[in-house]
Amino acid sequence: MELKGKHIDVAGTRAHYYDVGQGEPTILIHGGGPGASGLSNYRKNVEALAARRRVIVFDLPGFGETEGKLKDGPIFEAMGDFTRAFMDAIDVKKASFVGNSLGGATSLMVALRAPERVNRLVLMGTGGSQAIFSPMPTEGLRRMAMFHAGEGPTLQKLKGVIDLLVFDQSSITEELLAERLKAATRPDVIDIFKRPPLDIWRENLAALKHRTLLIWGREDRVVPLDSSFILLKTMPNAQLHVFPKCGHWAQWEKADEFNALVADFLDRP
Repeated sequence: MELKGKHIDVAGTRAHYYDVGQGEPTILIHGGGPGASGLSNYRKNVEALAARRRVIVFDLPGFGETEGKLKDGPIFEAMGDFTRAFMDAIDVKKASFVGNSLGGATSLMVALRAPERVNRLVLMGTGGSQAIFSPMPTEGLRRMAMFHAGEGPTLQKLKGVIDLLVFDQSSITEELLAERLKAATRPDVIDIFKRPPLDIWRENLAALKHRTLLIWGREDRVVPLDSSFILLKTMPNAQLHVFPKCGHWAQWEKADEFNALVADFLDRP
């Protein structure tokens, strides 16, 4: 599938996105790792998920090809507000969400602040979750937080982050690293670790009645598996699927299984 990107003004920010397929809207939101973007995170998933639904993949502010203009405040709150404004701009009243890491937390903030705009949720390695057994911050989060510090972004530092995002490092190509380093060194990049934190697990998750699929990699070294437990216990209609031999990028490392699992969950009556 050849994807052609579009641009639209979202509350004064030039935003970049892809819009493919027909049917119920499903919005895919990428993570906050160095050089992340919508297509970089979901290039193995868009075509499969768009077979029976409308799939919208956009770049958050400061990532991909979207301007680095975002209102002040906690990162998840600000990104959630931007996502709702993006939905208004493309005239989508309600959608299902698939979110990885920062994208998962952003999806949750949309549901918490405007539950009527969310149908179903698929959340992978969701940021802002509280680990029960694992020490925090994890090695992956520490490396991300230091990426822009000191001498700034380097290929070595990027490789150190990416290596912790996956279980099998052989899936990471030199082309992917080069692509993400270029994106991570743009002048208006938003360093999410310089924003005030927001603890998702302290929010009123019990009020979220949306059917929710939590997906975690058993070997996730960024947001560990035990970070899913509070979400699973608190959200009344949440279920959990765990992939073995999988890190923080379930949609990348287990793409075929992930696509089938998510399509079945979203299509189920």
